[in-house]
Amino acid sequence: MTPPLAVDIDGTLTGPNRGLDPQVIPALREWDAPLVFATGKSFAYPVALCEFLALSPAVIAENGGVVYVEATDEITYAGDPEAVATVAEAYRDVGHDLGWGAVDFVNRWRETELAVSRESPLAPLETIAADHGLEVVDTGFAYHVKPPDVSKGQGLELVADELDLDPAAFVAIGDSENDVSTFEVAGRAIAVANADDAARAAADEVTDGSYGDGFLEAVEGLQDV
Repeated sequence: MTPPLAVDIDGTLTGPNRGLDPQVIPALREWDAPLVFATGKSFAYPVALCEFLALSPAVIAENGGVVYVEATDEITYAGDPEAVATVAEAYRDVGHDLGWGAVDFVNRWRETELAVSRESPLAPLETIAADHGLEVVDTGFAYHVKPPDVSKGQGLELVADELDLDPAAFVAIGDSENDVSTFEVAGRAIAVANADDAARAAADEVTDGSYGDGFLEAVEGLQDV
């Protein structure tokens, strides 16, 4: 029986250049069970991905800050946008830039958290975030500032409830620290070979393949069961 999936995007469905690996498209479109995209990207990105793949959106965006399931027509928000905005302002006030240039598409549609380039200084960001009760999570692509009680795992519990499924029925696939919470909630957790130490330690298994190749290896193994 095909299990429901909770799958990360960056580093899991993409290559190292962050572009979607075209090899994964047929597997996603043909998956014969609920499919949830769980990402640190802002809400617009996974919804657009579903649109272009002709899939009914079930998404966990902004590391759990926004959850949407088209089947139930529900959007749920978590987080502290005011505190996040204050952190961004304070970070700029001490002379640091978010690192995305004048036209910041990374944060333009972000509603519940802040993403800062990994080229920008981490230590002052962590200090300022902590002063406002927030944490910084390194996803391997950006530093994300968010409340510590908001996570992809929390989002997966909500999605599972809306779909009338047990969270433990899901298989979670990812590559980063921000996927650990989904790994803990799902019944089975698979990290792709390029995963960071936190994700590898939390996973039940690690694929031989990296990025999109690792995702395909993981789902092929699930279909063989």
